[in-house]
Amino acid sequence: MKQSRLMSLVESVANVIVGYGVAVVTQIVVFWWFGIEAALSEHLAIGLVFVGVSLARGHLLRRLFERIKVASRSDGHAGHGEPAPPRR
Repeated sequence: MKQSRLMSLVESVANVIVGYGVAVVTQIVVFWWFGIEAALSEHLAIGLVFVGVSLARGHLLRRLFERIKVASRSDGHAGHGEPAPPRR
């Protein structure tokens, strides 16, 4: 079963929200381990930068893999794949 566009959007939004929370908490812990001091507002801002980078990376990789998938389907036949062998 294929995921609907709405559920795909819901999944993406949930992933970003959870990822942002995990990133900020991880950053606070790592900064503390290394003795780096930052205000909560700075942690939140840094987290937003990483969310933006992550969204761009995810989008670019998805588009790249979609191109690879399309190219492998066409297999050099101008978008027309080989016909399926007859079933016996």
